[in-house]
Parts: sequence; structure tokens; C-alpha cells
Amino acid sequence: MAADSKDPVYKHVYEAILEQKLAPGTRLSEESLADIFGVSRTIVRRSLLKLAHEQVIQLRPNKGAIVASVSVEESKQIFFARRVVERAIIELAVEKHSEADLSALLAIINQERACFEKGDRSAGIRLSGEFHFKLAEIAANYQLQNFHRSLVPQTSLIIAQYEKRGISHCSYDEHFELIGVIRSKSVSSAVRLMMRHLDHIEAKLNLDSLPLSNDIHAIFANINRK
Repeated sequence: MAADSKDPVYKHVYEAILEQKLAPGTRLSEESLADIFGVSRTIVRRSLLKLAHEQVIQLRPNKGAIVASVSVEESKQIFFARRVVERAIIELAVEKHSEADLSALLAIINQERACFEKGDRSAGIRLSGEFHFKLAEIAANYQLQNFHRSLVPQTSLIIAQYEKRGISHCSYDEHFELIGVIRSKSVSSAVRLMMRHLDHIEAKLNLDSLPLSNDIHAIFANINRK
């Protein structure tokens, strides 16, 4: 599990963001979270600081915390960063993996597929992230793994904001393929497949047009009042 199981507030909020259950812009009240999880506001505040450090929530002075909202330009930068990090991770995973690691990856994919097949999209998305977290663990580079931890949930935020309607998020077929090329120890094939995998995720997003606005004054700014 990528999220810290010793910190229930952090763990559950992090996973809810990863599963796209918390929409960008959702207010995260310290008082409400303290009541929900039965902990002090001091503990909640510490958890929110950790989530803000990973850039999946935003802390606003005197206004509290909200789930982060990612701009189109930021989204493109995050995908660029993910390509750089995932390339390094897959190269290391090809070099360092064991059969036990591949079995663990396969177990995650089987759960991911089962969730999508029964219509549990949120859990499927979380498990898709778990697959990538496991690859980062296999790569055994703490600095890469630490950076990767924030990029994956940020990607989920981007998908929640910009995924085209009617698009399936299922990615387990490509995850199965990745296990095969990792087992074959072909670094070039593994990198090529990982880049194609990320290309497919980004292709499902509408990053070429402006995001929708909730400001009615901006929406109707061009109305000619007579």
C-alpha cells in the first residue's frame, strides 16, 4: 500500500483522491475530518500538511484545505515528469525484479481487472495506481519512489478533471504486457511499452481546450444586454 497505514486520515484521503472519489476543489474541513476519523484536529492538520507536500491538496491561508485542481499546462508538465520518472523506474525494475515481484504485480492486475469487470471503476483506478507504485518499489530507488508517489495521485486528479466522456480507463491489458517484457529483461521493449501506456492515458484527456468554468459572470461575459 502506497499510503501510510499508520495515519488513517492521510491514508483514506489519499486513496479517495487516487480513486477519484474526491473531486478537485472539494473542501476538506479539519473539523469534519477530525469527527469522521475520531482524531484530534492536530493530527488532521499534520495529515493535510503531508498531502499538501505531495501536491494532491492545496492549503489556503485562512480558508482551509481543498483537493487540488490542476491546470491544463500543469497537467502537461505532470505527464512529462511521469514519462521521465516511469522510464527510469521501468529500466530499474527490469534489472532488479524477482519472480516474487512479478507474482505480486500479477496479483494486482488480476484484482484491477476484476474491479473493472464488475463495474467498480474507482477501485480499478486505485489498483492501476498500485501497479505503478509496486513497480517503483521494485526499482528500489527511494528518491524516484518519493517523487513518483505524488505524480500518480496528481494524474488521477487530471483524469478526474479532463477525461473525455464515455472513455474507458481500463489499463490492465497493457499492465499484463508490461509483466511480459519485464520478465524477458528487454529494457528497450519495456521502456517503449511504458511510454505507449502513458501516451494512451494522456490521449483519453481533453487537454487541448479550456476547462469548464463555474463562474457564471465569465461564462456570459459576451452577452449583449439591450
